[in-house]
Amino acid sequence: MNYLLTGLCGLLLASPLGVWAQKARPGAPGSASRTVQRHKSPAAGAGGPTAAPLVVPSWLQSEGPLQPAATVLTEVNNTKLDLRFDYQKQYLLGTAILTLRSHFYPQSQVVLDAKGFDVQKVELVGERKVKPLVYTYDKRQLTLTLDRPYSRTEAYQVRIVYVAKPNELPAGGSAAITAAKGLYFINPLGLEKNKPRQIWTQGETESNSCWFPTIDRPNQRMTQEISLTVENQFKTLSNGSLISSKTNSDGTRTDSWRQSQPQPPYLTSIVVGDYAIVSDVWRGKAVEYYVEPPYAATAKAVFGHTPEMLEFFSKNLGMDYPWDKYAQVAVRDYVSGAMENTTAVTHGTNVQVTRRELLDATYAGNETIIAHELVHHWFGDYVTCESWSNLPLNESFADYGEYLWAEHKYGPEEAALVQETKLASYLDEAQGKREPLIRYHYNEREDMFDRHSYAKGGRVLHMLRKYAGDDAFFASLNRYLVQNKQSAVEISKLRTAFEETTGEDLMWFFDQWFLKRGHPELHISHSYAAGALTLRVQQTQDTVYQPVYRLPVTVTVWQKDRSTDYRITTSKADQTFSFPATERPSLVKFDSEGQLLAQIDEDRTPDELIFQFDHARGYLQRSEVLELLQNKTGELPISALFRGALDDKFWAIRRTALEHLRRYRGPEGSAVRQAVLRVATTDPNSQVRAQALATLASFPDNAYRSTFLAALTDSSYIVAAAALAAVAKIPGSGVQPQVAALDNTSSSVLLLALADYYAQNGALNQYAWFLRRLPDVVEGDLYRYLQAFGALMVNIPPVERDKGQQLLEEYARHASRYDVRLGAYKGLALLMPSTPELKATLQRIREQETDQRLKAFYNLM
Repeated sequence: MNYLLTGLCGLLLASPLGVWAQKARPGAPGSASRTVQRHKSPAAGAGGPTAAPLVVPSWLQSEGPLQPAATVLTEVNNTKLDLRFDYQKQYLLGTAILTLRSHFYPQSQVVLDAKGFDVQKVELVGERKVKPLVYTYDKRQLTLTLDRPYSRTEAYQVRIVYVAKPNELPAGGSAAITAAKGLYFINPLGLEKNKPRQIWTQGETESNSCWFPTIDRPNQRMTQEISLTVENQFKTLSNGSLISSKTNSDGTRTDSWRQSQPQPPYLTSIVVGDYAIVSDVWRGKAVEYYVEPPYAATAKAVFGHTPEMLEFFSKNLGMDYPWDKYAQVAVRDYVSGAMENTTAVTHGTNVQVTRRELLDATYAGNETIIAHELVHHWFGDYVTCESWSNLPLNESFADYGEYLWAEHKYGPEEAALVQETKLASYLDEAQGKREPLIRYHYNEREDMFDRHSYAKGGRVLHMLRKYAGDDAFFASLNRYLVQNKQSAVEISKLRTAFEETTGEDLMWFFDQWFLKRGHPELHISHSYAAGALTLRVQQTQDTVYQPVYRLPVTVTVWQKDRSTDYRITTSKADQTFSFPATERPSLVKFDSEGQLLAQIDEDRTPDELIFQFDHARGYLQRSEVLELLQNKTGELPISALFRGALDDKFWAIRRTALEHLRRYRGPEGSAVRQAVLRVATTDPNSQVRAQALATLASFPDNAYRSTFLAALTDSSYIVAAAALAAVAKIPGSGVQPQVAALDNTSSSVLLLALADYYAQNGALNQYAWFLRRLPDVVEGDLYRYLQAFGALMVNIPPVERDKGQQLLEEYARHASRYDVRLGAYKGLALLMPSTPELKATLQRIREQETDQRLKAFYNLM
């Protein structure tokens, strides 16, 4: 599973609710904390001294209940489904035949997960006869009383005829997976003119039991056969291979799919829709891309590296891709980033792009998601976490797969950018919470789908790789996969695989990184005297709640243009190391490989940082210099460094330099400004050109109007969007005709940029535009679009905005996604000063909201 809003991305993932949950960076001035008074020591006596107060960090959250792996009493060995669909009612009409077996102890009762069904028939299916079964059903679980106890050597079958009603279930969901209905009908009646009719499923974590009866736990494993009866014009997709397709006399068709290798129930998937299937191949296995027909011509441009990825990961893991085929499909209104359903990966519509949109593609876009979901087919699908507490055994590997593919395909600079982005993502979340990676205490399963399980886990694997070495790292992963194939595991299995491979006890590594919370916070200083360099490493993190870390790391000492690497291990809260040096070093760089998951405060002068940029080993060291010197761009040597960075070979350095130059206040015509202007108009990378426009727009004299107007017609949508944001800041810019020429754009990026522009500069004339374009806005963009709509309506007379106000109220009450409801609520709130009666409406919306995330947000308002 890839985080919602990747790009999420993602993420991996920024939720609109995240803004109120963030706290100051730990260890920094103003970091939130709370104080708890310790009990008085009995020996002190009355009036005696008390212990110092215990400062509890703000990120230490209350411990949730213990969440052990589900006890396995009965195993689901095979599931056979015969499914039809009622589009009018949005029901699934199903018959399930489950092949079951007692796990160890004889069982005379079976408890199945089945959420919100109408159960019509339950019977035991024998070789010679069918026997009705007594059952009880509470709309969540179906409890069957068998005709006798069955031992673990006896398989038996039950048939269940049922109707699933997913739309009558609570929406549920989380920031990562925004709904938990399991089965989704998209535009079922065909009333939305810009949206196709589709059916698709999303099973993680335990939502597939919303559309078929099963034991919905990750430590179950089953083969399956699914028959789908659909209208003849639709294509279908499910796990495994298509074994038959039969045309029926009533204009329907029945496709049957068989998955012959067992998988956990949450990975079962079906998709129905009008698709073009673009075919590829890897070692004779079918590789297919399901996209809406208008995007067939660009499908290989998006997915085309998939066969090469299959080859790369198969070779590095020492295990060939173990499944029958590999298909990927795009669905509308998806509730997550992407999902690793075995052999049938589901993506949102972000993977459907036009040729023009391909101009803005970066590795961090769709390709990183494609790599992520593919790696899951080894880590998650083939070897599965036995409980959601062990989710990082799925997600950390998929996250690290993004790094590995970037390193292989695009080189160390692009991989280092992944490392930097993921580390920043985790550290941002760590301001508000710090949990062990493997955590057996939590409140809800969905709590596990956070930046710890993804970004932190991937960085921990990177450190393990650096410590063990590449040969041992990949040999250990192969051992883990071979020893635990097609089974459910916990973290000890991974540790054992590494220990058996390397011969080393690695409890220290797994304990501090997987089983303890937090991360190192380091202060690094150095001094030189009498031919010796002294390096001091202080671990400044709160060691009451976090460990003192053992950190193997490389230190590089530069003397003029000669560098020497030293491998050290710090394991104390305050530790010094001494190195020979014939003269004062030009630079001392701690963690010169950039491998540590840590916050590092390293003492260096501006001259040392300039030396570091000029002699840097890779992207991370250059990027760090730009970050640390961003407030000194007015100083001549540093402005010269930034100007030079605009010609760096790696696009991300140019973009980072431009981002920090937004603080530059040199005069118009200065060398720095001229360099930014040159990049804005000539850089080959659209991400860089867009950032250059944003930087020009940040300068206070509005001197680049003609540049912004020219960029409105740039071949790149993101550059045009940046130009639109720039002209929005120029008062009386008189660009309405040029902006109006973009009104009918098909680009989501540009559509949102237009909404923001009109929110700032529009009036009654744009009111109809917002209403007209609303059906074209994808669900993931509605949070922002609806707020822009509210801002636009502030600028028009209240008597003119009844329809728009009603639309916002409807979205705020009934939108299926919680972030869309929040965006509509915020849009309505903007209107309250001029429409006082809205206060009561907003109050009713808050009172009637059932989603705990939104209720928490509303309580803070």
